[in-house]
Amino acid sequence: MSNLRDVADVIRSKNSGPFELTFDIIFKNQENFEKFRDANILTKESFAKLYAIDVKDVLNVIYFAPAKAVKVTIIRPISSGALGETDVYGAQQHAPLLTLEFDL
Repeated sequence: MSNLRDVADVIRSKNSGPFELTFDIIFKNQENFEKFRDANILTKESFAKLYAIDVKDVLNVIYFAPAKAVKVTIIRPISSGALGETDVYGAQQHAPLLTLEFDL
């Protein structure tokens, strides 16, 4: 069993405008990126389950081989800066990805 922290150098979240969040995962090497991508571990459905959101709120999951990276964009549950919103920059939303385990 592997943990995403073991195979990725970067796991982060950030705003993608006031109404969307983007998550970036940049892998340590091409081999791990390709194994992760080919195993279909991160999909709209699996990301929605991990974050307990509706799959329709996952706008895209993009694998980009030249950067050894995957990018996921979702609709923010509360827009940036709105009353009740607790992470204006969206920089603290990647925590569930840190515990993602899978077989490679």
